[in-house]
Amino acid sequence: MRPDLQEAIHLLQKDPASVPNALRLLQGTVFSFSMKVCGHREDAEDTMQDVLVSSLPHLAKIEDPRALSVWLYTAARNRCWRNRKKQSYRKTVALEDLLPDGAELDALLTAASASPEQQTLSNEDHLLVHAAVLRLPPQYRLVLVLHDMEELDTEQVAAVLSLQPGTVRVRLHRARLLLRKEMEKLLNPQPVVPRRKKKFGQKPPRECMEIFGNLSEYLDGRMEKKSCAQLQAHIDACPACIAFLSDLKLAIDRCRELNLPFDSDTCASLRRVLAEEYLRLLQSGASKAPAAAAS
Repeated sequence: MRPDLQEAIHLLQKDPASVPNALRLLQGTVFSFSMKVCGHREDAEDTMQDVLVSSLPHLAKIEDPRALSVWLYTAARNRCWRNRKKQSYRKTVALEDLLPDGAELDALLTAASASPEQQTLSNEDHLLVHAAVLRLPPQYRLVLVLHDMEELDTEQVAAVLSLQPGTVRVRLHRARLLLRKEMEKLLNPQPVVPRRKKKFGQKPPRECMEIFGNLSEYLDGRMEKKSCAQLQAHIDACPACIAFLSDLKLAIDRCRELNLPFDSDTCASLRRVLAEEYLRLLQSGASKAPAAAAS
């Protein structure tokens, strides 16, 4: 769960004076999620307004912060996607199509030795990262945004998207591999041409390909200790696996660092109205409690 969302829930449970600041954090959370998923500022602002208005009764009786976060993201996803149904939602991508061939691994090895410091992104690069995220088919984009950018765990993502946790893990790995490919196209339009003798043929060794297919489980610490130790031993001794793992981690890190600024001043009037209605609901609930207990 995003720190902003955690802080917002904490402030709502603290005291009435904290409500405007909590709503500001919630506005930013919903707006940022909507921009990452749909990419249209007007849609993101409309989603933010509609979701927060409909969320007030839920916010006024917070019992389970995790359940509230699932509700909030589910409502934002449904509202954001309402006008985007013409897009093809079910575009399945085969894992084999996302794994590198021998030429790509040769290029990665050359790039790693030539420019190991290419980690810093400019403001323009951040726009390209956002563009890469928006290029992902919707079912992969949603999983990637919720898990890697909004910091929901697998079970929460599964609840938001009505999926099994195992399906979430499969889609997450493919989403990360897709993101890596799309970012490579946008950030490095001219592919690196290996200058040294090629190490690989058309395909990398089968063991490397099997490892590439399970890297998300490895990166997220979800593998059994024995399997993880075996995989680590191979990676440590394989420059190609090290290069590909580093490239994938770089894509994930850039995705997580993506910042889509929200101008809270433009929504100050909405925030005041929401705060007044929230406090009214809170007082209404408190006034009903003694009567209900007496009966």
